[in-house]
Amino acid sequence: MTRSFITLALICSTLLISSCTQEKVYYAKDFGILPNTQEDYSLAFCDAFTQIANERNGKAARLVLETGDYNFYPHRLLRELYISNHDQDNPKHLGILLEGMENFTLDGNGSNFWMNGRMLPIALLECKNCTLENLSIDSHIPQITQVEILENNPDQKEITYRIADYVHYSIVDQRLVVSDAEDPSQPELGSWHISPTWGIAFDPNTGHLLYQTSDIGVGTQSVEEIAPRTLRAKWHDPRLLPGTQVAMRSYARPTPGILLSECQQTVLRNTTVHYAEGMGLLAQVCEDITLDHFNVALRPGSGRYFTTQADATHFSGCKGLIQSTGGLYESMMDDAINVHGTYLRIKERINDYEIIARYMHPQAYGFYWGGVGDSLHLINSSTMEIVGENTLLSIEPDAKDPQKSFRIRFSQPVPEEIANGSYGIENLEWTPRVYFADNIIRNNRARGALFSTPEEVIIERNFFDHTSGTAILLCGDCNGWFETGACRRVIIRNNRFLNALTNLFQFTNAIISIYPVIPNLAAQQQYFHGGPDGGVWIEDNVFETFDTPLVYAKSLDGLFFRNNTLIHNNDYNPFHWNQEAFLLERVNRVEIIEPTPFQPVESDAYPMDEPGI
Repeated sequence: MTRSFITLALICSTLLISSCTQEKVYYAKDFGILPNTQEDYSLAFCDAFTQIANERNGKAARLVLETGDYNFYPHRLLRELYISNHDQDNPKHLGILLEGMENFTLDGNGSNFWMNGRMLPIALLECKNCTLENLSIDSHIPQITQVEILENNPDQKEITYRIADYVHYSIVDQRLVVSDAEDPSQPELGSWHISPTWGIAFDPNTGHLLYQTSDIGVGTQSVEEIAPRTLRAKWHDPRLLPGTQVAMRSYARPTPGILLSECQQTVLRNTTVHYAEGMGLLAQVCEDITLDHFNVALRPGSGRYFTTQADATHFSGCKGLIQSTGGLYESMMDDAINVHGTYLRIKERINDYEIIARYMHPQAYGFYWGGVGDSLHLINSSTMEIVGENTLLSIEPDAKDPQKSFRIRFSQPVPEEIANGSYGIENLEWTPRVYFADNIIRNNRARGALFSTPEEVIIERNFFDHTSGTAILLCGDCNGWFETGACRRVIIRNNRFLNALTNLFQFTNAIISIYPVIPNLAAQQQYFHGGPDGGVWIEDNVFETFDTPLVYAKSLDGLFFRNNTLIHNNDYNPFHWNQEAFLLERVNRVEIIEPTPFQPVESDAYPMDEPGI
């Protein structure tokens, strides 16, 4: 299967070389777009894209920027957009919008795109064969508030902390309020204002999430300012020693750093998201995406310990091939990559051929779900078993709930049993293959890499460094997250796992967790993941851990654990509730060769290579 990936890469490279010979180059300065000013260039970019599209005479085109800083502001370029796994508030305020472009490259030439206010920095809509390269995205005033613990008095249940210099803040009725308002005393005049409710604690020396802290409550109520940027709060958490850095936040995620929607053959090369108030990259209903040294990473010298508010990269309802190679994903508030589709819940059986089905998760609706001819699976959400296969004959919004519900007609009759409301539909047309290789994932919250697709997934030569929770998760859930679907063939090889599971989050039962959500496992007859010719291969990896659990698997047909190395260290005290190296629930066709053990060692602290601190 790897050979097919290589062959495809060679074909793509040949096509790229061919297109470049006919490429017409434009320069942003000729459109009045210049670096290192305070001008808002959102509309100027739109004008440049329109002119390029109209005059290039079918040739591929490249727009090259002069190296420097470019600023973008809200309220000038607005668009109603429904973005998977984000807050569905509208309209969205955009920095750069590329729509309907083909064979086009935006070359930042090492430039920095700065967002001023709550914005969606870059959106590509219905584009084909487009590339973003050599640029970074950041915000002057992120919505995440970083503070340093100065004093901790557990007896008095008080903590004194200092607020980072970039934060605009005020105290309103003894409550900390942060915003982007020019006058911090009037936060309601900014494009956003927040009173943080939760936080993540970071070790100031290594950037790792603080051991056994997970999500913490933060002291933003009953606060008093005792010196400029120094606050004392009624806040009890004895784990937060002086020097600890805490990223205070809400759970809002209005926009990603980059949105790809209904695009084909997209490449992101040498592009970095330093901050976004959602995912770093969100791609929905796209075909063939290549991430070549795409990063979600700290900006050196920024002093920050955090990057994005949610996942580094997230792929919803895509198909073709998703490649992520040579990336650095660090310090985000969720996973490095999540690949899945979306289950619709069947709400009504109209007749033998028609149903009403609905998007269920509040952050996933309003975007394209499927079209005529798509192959479908009907799923019993209680047992996560397939109860029927069918073909989509027609789909249209339901008049009573047009953004969330569809009236769907099938080519074949559907079982009568699906009328009881505990069944879902999975679209098999929009499911991608994934190649995730040579990436570094470190110092992030929750989990490392998540995959839910029936197409082949290869995960190789990655370094999972203090992912906090599970390093790799294979899920599937038609009950809460409504993220499809079953993995058939997954290869996990030649990776290094260092000190995962320093914290517990959802699905974190082992370093590799194969954990579909199955409310009634006892009634299940089929297996969710794997299959007669498939399964999960875990081979030639190195596990460096202070604790016990290596692999957890539920409802899997085919688990093969071979030629792996285990190194125990004493970096942390073991604490995980699961003290089985291999904990299996309803797993068939199992081959486990115990990993080669090494003597306990004291591992290095592994400080960040290019820290932003």
